[in-house]
Amino acid sequence: MFVRVIAAAAVVLFAASAALANPVGRYTVRGTNPGSGSSYSGEVAVTKTGDTYRIVWNVGGQTYSGTGIGSDDFLAVSYRSGNETGLALYGRRPDGSWHGIWTYAGGNQVGTDRWTPR
Repeated sequence: MFVRVIAAAAVVLFAASAALANPVGRYTVRGTNPGSGSSYSGEVAVTKTGDTYRIVWNVGGQTYSGTGIGSDDFLAVSYRSGNETGLALYGRRPDGSWHGIWTYAGGNQVGTDRWTPR
């Protein structure tokens, strides 16, 4: 199911206009982990890198780095931290926050992630 959602989002992303979303900025992040549902919080920084975005999360003393692509409404991100890799998909809310779901590579459950502008 999750793979179908990501595939459908990819189609939307490539069919979208050439104008990319502009999520550049600093955010407070709150989320839940896949499976356990345990919560976490931290910070996220998004910078523009050509047609893509660099996303860096600092959560619980650990850094996760990712690359994102997007449209005006969605942002898809692959990320890495040490040997862990994964995928996240976000939608922009009218208040400027980004709400998303994410999973580890090979995962079969998703967590949530919410970015609030600082």
